[in-house]
Amino acid sequence: MMTPFDDTYFMKKALQEAEAAFEKGEVPVGAIVVIEDRIIARGHNLTETLNDVTAHAEMQAITAAANFLGGKYLTGCKLYVTLEPCQMCGGALYWSQISEIIYGATDEKRGCGSMGTTLHPKTKIKSGILEKECSDLMKRFFIEKRNLN
Repeated sequence: MMTPFDDTYFMKKALQEAEAAFEKGEVPVGAIVVIEDRIIARGHNLTETLNDVTAHAEMQAITAAANFLGGKYLTGCKLYVTLEPCQMCGGALYWSQISEIIYGATDEKRGCGSMGTTLHPKTKIKSGILEKECSDLMKRFFIEKRNLN
């Protein structure tokens, strides 16, 4: 039996969060946390809104998921995020013991992979889900930002 709840479905939900960030003038990164095909947390970048460099989409989603679950560990959970997590978010994901990270676009300059960030040894990583859509949104944001300045 096919389930409609596959990686593409959930990445589209993360992209909706990224669009919300875009509309607020935030770098358009969105994230959701899923357990057993159920979305338990959402987040998007709020660094400008909150004047807080740690208010990345992943951090917002990690906090919301931990609150939902009533504990700090996200074992059994999957994080869907439109951009490869940075080193800071990778560290937080390490400590959360999240089971899987699925991201859309690779961040070749600041991504946790290129920075050599260690993730939890049990965390699985998958990349490239809706990569073009995630990348195009990011490119559109920075083109518009440059044109405004």
